[in-house]
Amino acid sequence: MAITNEEYKKETKILKLISNLLNKNLEDLEKEVKVKEEDLVDFKKMMWQDSSSFDEGEILETKLATNTEESKLLQKEQYFTKLKKIKNKPYFASIVYEDEEDHSIMNIYIALTYLKDKDLNNILYDWRSPICSLFYDYETGPCEYMAPGGLNKGKLLRKRQYKIEDNRLINVFDNSLNIDDEMLQEVLSEESNDKMKNVVNTIQKEQNMVIRDLDDDNLIVQGIAGSGKTSVALHRIAFLLYQIKNLTSNNILIFSPNSIFTDYISDVLPSLGEKNTLQTTFNDYLSFFIDEYEDIESFTDFVSRYYKNEESNKDLVKYKQSDQIIKDLDAYINNYLEKARFIKDINEAPMHKISKEELNELLTYKYDRLPLFERLDEIAEKLSSNFYKGSAKKVPTFKKLIKDSINFKEDYKEIYKDFFLSDYCMVKPLESELKSSLKNKTMSYEDALIFAYIKGSLKGFSYEANIKQVVIDEAQDYNRLQYIIISKIFQKTSFTILGDINQNINPYYKYESLEELTDLLKGQTIYLELEKTYRSSPEIIDYTNKILNLNHVNAIRRSTNKPVIIKNKVEAKLKENLIEDLMILQDNYLNTAIITKDVVGAQKIYDLIKDEFEVTLIDDNTKKFKKDLIVIPAYLAKGLEFDSVIVYNDRTNSYKKDERNLLYVSCTRAQHELYIYN
Repeated sequence: MAITNEEYKKETKILKLISNLLNKNLEDLEKEVKVKEEDLVDFKKMMWQDSSSFDEGEILETKLATNTEESKLLQKEQYFTKLKKIKNKPYFASIVYEDEEDHSIMNIYIALTYLKDKDLNNILYDWRSPICSLFYDYETGPCEYMAPGGLNKGKLLRKRQYKIEDNRLINVFDNSLNIDDEMLQEVLSEESNDKMKNVVNTIQKEQNMVIRDLDDDNLIVQGIAGSGKTSVALHRIAFLLYQIKNLTSNNILIFSPNSIFTDYISDVLPSLGEKNTLQTTFNDYLSFFIDEYEDIESFTDFVSRYYKNEESNKDLVKYKQSDQIIKDLDAYINNYLEKARFIKDINEAPMHKISKEELNELLTYKYDRLPLFERLDEIAEKLSSNFYKGSAKKVPTFKKLIKDSINFKEDYKEIYKDFFLSDYCMVKPLESELKSSLKNKTMSYEDALIFAYIKGSLKGFSYEANIKQVVIDEAQDYNRLQYIIISKIFQKTSFTILGDINQNINPYYKYESLEELTDLLKGQTIYLELEKTYRSSPEIIDYTNKILNLNHVNAIRRSTNKPVIIKNKVEAKLKENLIEDLMILQDNYLNTAIITKDVVGAQKIYDLIKDEFEVTLIDDNTKKFKKDLIVIPAYLAKGLEFDSVIVYNDRTNSYKKDERNLLYVSCTRAQHELYIYN
């Protein structure tokens, strides 16, 4: 709802006052930071020059003082950086709130960070502060929010949104929480960029619930395509960094599906004034943990193998990905532990003898809390300490003696092989398949999961105590065994897990619901669903619903009146059709993707059009790219979105009934226009 001219003039004056105050703060802060930097340098120089005259206590005290000053300086520098980010767009919304208890009225301007005047009164409020949740959660009327001091109740008298460019008021309007509000529709109508953007000014109520949840240790979020799962996860990270004391970006780890996705989301946290967190893929972890092989096959190559029909024994791969193999592995490992024994006494010297009975007592009882091969290290340290008055100098000697006195060997390739030859394995590989998996320099993805589990169970998983929050995106593509491994690595960590069972691209594994993961996580876990899509037009959503027989997907974008275009029998004039359609789409949109079923199809289309257009072929090795015009396999397009999409599949390799999820992923990448070839 548009505001009156009088209100508009008033808002213009307020913007000018806030801009002036912001600029003054920036000037003062810049000078202060510079002086503090110079003082710190001088102080360190003085300390270095005079250190010989200090005693040990004075040196320690001085170091602590220096660290404190450096910490204060860093905080000032970070705040200065945040203020610079909002210099030309100081705020994006405001609310007027009346407190129920004392009837005081607060006019709160909401920004990416806070701003105070010289009397330390709040002029701008950080969007993550408790009172700002009212903007996202309530229409005008009765409302409440949880502050550090307890629950506050009152009335929301007004909600107002602003469009500001270069400190000029472009537009102002009042609104309710209606999801079709003007600001949201304006944002949704914009063409997509190469990188994901922050959506702090259009966060919706159901998204805000996920972002601001502090009551639960773990969140599992099922969100349909285009519901903003990834964006919500990143805004949640920014919120947690604001709310949780001593939590830093280095305490948070994001598991991304691939390096393309990692680059795509890399601008969101910096645009919110926070540093990017640590990021990895599960494949990176496997490559780090399994040093017995030169390389580990990526998840996308594993998926590609299936869709290119390069897998000769799909039943075996399905078993390796199944929940059943976890039970079989546990039974095999338990049996291995039961049989593991010292079979000889140890004689390190005439006076240094320990019997196999005593050694087995240590192995099976005293150190049974530890993984098997860690127990051997503990025993070696204990023997060295006992026989050499606390010294560890003989630990290597005892390790060698222990190795010669046991009936098992730390050879994970051999243990892995023995599992598949044992009665515990329910689906046996051919002898040639087993030999091949052991001899290859690159280990297959499905074998790497099993290998890592066996090795971790016997040697111990690399525990990451520094990580306090883990975010897992595209959660439906991780099987149960992966979550068990992750929970063992991050034992005192809170999880935010986001996915969509409809976008599962793992052809061997499927969840009925992500709620199945609840029992794997320690602490209080909540399961939430996001059922509104903000990405695609109603026409595209209507088409994609039919692919999977969905009826619960709510499209928020207004209609574009552009139906999904289906082109059959285009193979004879494929190049001509592509050129014609691409010219139309490129005239109307910033970016277009041609999404194929697999890498083979992508290469074929790329070769057809590379001489006609400036186009990029995306594969698993791609780390950065411009979205103008790309050709990409479906299983690499997950999480990405494009203004327009052409979905192509070769008639000799079309989508089968059990591959509908992959087709669904392809089609739901489109925002404004969707073409289907064949």
